[in-house]
Amino acid sequence: MISQDMKDWVVLIVDDELDNLNVARKVLSFNGAEVHVARNGVEGLDKLAEIIPTFILLDLSMPEMDGWEMLRKLRQRPDAQDIPVIALTAHAMAGDREKVFDAGFHGYIPKPFRIDSFLDEIHRCLNEFNSAP
Repeated sequence: MISQDMKDWVVLIVDDELDNLNVARKVLSFNGAEVHVARNGVEGLDKLAEIIPTFILLDLSMPEMDGWEMLRKLRQRPDAQDIPVIALTAHAMAGDREKVFDAGFHGYIPKPFRIDSFLDEIHRCLNEFNSAP
């Protein structure tokens, strides 16, 4: 069953790991989202000339430009200030979640993510973002 709100989603996934990128893309596409992908932060920022995403799923460790730097550059752009950015990362050690939120991410989904709860995690992150003061 395709969720009506997901049919309205335009998602940018930025991840250099093809398996993770493809699984996330397939789950979101299957549920009605329009999905765009990039393999690093440079490509991710370039994609923003073509689309205005509902949210961005952003890996933290990538070549050329990592997710931390992409988020910093993203927040400097007036057209991208309000886009929710969710870290989708293998950084899952003690304290990593706090570092992610301290850096300004709106959500945190550790890899490997569970397909059966992936969409629930995204919804949770977006609901928290939308209910923040």
